[in-house]
Amino acid sequence: MLRRKIRFWVLFSLLTLLVMPSAAPAQTKKDKKNKAYSGTPLLWSEPTDISSRNLLLGAGGEKMKPDISRITFIENREGGYSTKYRVRDAGGNDWIAKIGKEAQPDTAANRLLWAIGYETEIAYLIPHLTIQGKGEFDNVRLEARPKNVTRMGRWKWDNNPFKGQSAFQGLKIMMVMINNWDMKDDNNEILASRDDGGGPLRYIISDLGGTFGKTGGSISRSRNKPSDYVKADFIEKINGNTIDFHYAGKNKKLFENITVEDARWLSSLLGRLRDDQIKDAFRAANYSAEDVDRLSVAFRERVDVLANIGK
Repeated sequence: MLRRKIRFWVLFSLLTLLVMPSAAPAQTKKDKKNKAYSGTPLLWSEPTDISSRNLLLGAGGEKMKPDISRITFIENREGGYSTKYRVRDAGGNDWIAKIGKEAQPDTAANRLLWAIGYETEIAYLIPHLTIQGKGEFDNVRLEARPKNVTRMGRWKWDNNPFKGQSAFQGLKIMMVMINNWDMKDDNNEILASRDDGGGPLRYIISDLGGTFGKTGGSISRSRNKPSDYVKADFIEKINGNTIDFHYAGKNKKLFENITVEDARWLSSLLGRLRDDQIKDAFRAANYSAEDVDRLSVAFRERVDVLANIGK
C-alpha cells in the first residue's frame, strides 16, 4: 500500500510539472550605457483586484500624476507616427509627450492591458496642455520617464521568454481585441529598476497608438476611428480547437495557432471587468461621451464572444 501511494504521488508530481507553465528563467541584459541588469522576465502578473482597479488613473495611480502647472520642453524625440517631445513637469519629473491622433487610443489600450495584469507604461492623457517653448495642444499623452527606471531595448514578438505561455497567447488576442495593426518589435520595450539590479525585467508594449480603428494594409487601415472599430469583424471562424481571427496588419503570422483554451484563459480575466471600468478606460483617454459608449459596448461584445467560444 505504501509503495502504491509513493508511486501515485511521484506520478502526480511529474504530471503537475508537465501541465504547469514554466516560469521564465532569470536573464542578464545591458542598458544603453552597457550596465548589466539581471532579473526574471515579467510580462504579466496574476491580478487579484481586477474588479476594483481604477482605469481612470491606470498603473501610476494618483501618486504619479504629472504636475501640469508648468510643463517645460527639453528636446524633440524622433521616430514613429506621432510628434513627441521630452518634457519636464513642475515637480521635476520627466515625461514623453505624445501629440496627435495616437494619444487617445494609446491611453485606452494601456488601461485595458494593465487592468488584467499586463506590464505597461505609466501614462496619463491631458485634455489640454501648454508646453513652455512649444505651444498649446489638445489630447497629449504623457508617458513617465522615472529616474529609477532604465530602458533596456526592444523585445521581439517571435523570440522572447514567454512563447507558448498562456499570458503571451492572451496578449496576442488582446491585440486583436483592440485592433492593433502595428505589431512591430520597435513598439516593445524592456524596463528595469536602477534601484534593484536583481528585480524583474518588465516586458511591455510601449506604443499602442495604432489601435481602435480597423486593421488592414497601408491604405485601408485606420487608428483612433471609433466608427471603424465598432464595425470591424473580430473572429472569422473556429477550426476545431484553433481560432481564425479577422486580422490584417503587420506580423499576421503571430495570430496563427491560437486555441480555444487560450481564449478561455483571457476571457476568465476580461470577464471580471465591470462595464463602468471599461468605460473608464476610454474616459481616461478623453473620448466624447458618445464614443465612450460605443467603444465600450464594442469591446464588451468582443469579451462576450470570447466567453462563448466552444460553448
